[in-house]
Amino acid sequence: MNQPLIVFDMDGVLVDVTESYRETIAQTVKHFTGVDLTREQIQDYKNQGGWNDDWELTHHLIKVAGKEIPFETARDYFQSIFLGNGEGGLILREEWVARPGMLEELNRQFQFAVFTGRPKAEAELTLNRFAGGVVFHPVVGMYEVENRKPHPEGLLRILNANPGRKVYYIGDTVDDARCARAAGVPFIGIAAPSNPRYLDLVFLFQEEGASAIIDDINVLTEVFAS
Repeated sequence: MNQPLIVFDMDGVLVDVTESYRETIAQTVKHFTGVDLTREQIQDYKNQGGWNDDWELTHHLIKVAGKEIPFETARDYFQSIFLGNGEGGLILREEWVARPGMLEELNRQFQFAVFTGRPKAEAELTLNRFAGGVVFHPVVGMYEVENRKPHPEGLLRILNANPGRKVYYIGDTVDDARCARAAGVPFIGIAAPSNPRYLDLVFLFQEEGASAIIDDINVLTEVFAS
């Protein structure tokens, strides 16, 4: 019997991106508009759904602030901060969520994959930095699909490659929940108590039929044991 498969979203699930992606959004908007975005404002957009792509969200927020620039200009500045042009970018501020040994223990029962809105290369940078010997296969990123979340294309691709296997999806946004529901996959929602819109997110996950809502992935062993 094939082991069941856990598909992880990346940002806010495997890694805390408060000081990386979220901070890069704020700094990019500030650079072009002078506007200081709050973390609550960014989360409000995430909770609306349809803003899984941080580049698109950043460009939209710049436009909302009254500044018209090409999408590519916003994206390229974003990337220069995030990746650091080969030096110390904000990607280095990312924090791995899993406690030592937790994923290795879970890996005895489950195989792992990743479906993320990041480019695959950026996801693999972080996995190589933190994940040690834990294997995530496949890693499906933004360029591996034509339709991005909440469209279920990425999950369906993983499902089709694993016929007959039980699959779970773990994410931290309403787009992740809607993606899982559209693919017919049980969804486990991550709602961190530190999230500035924690209760809103919990209610959104409940509305989308989440099978469980947890603070972080470190309690997954208990979720699957129950």
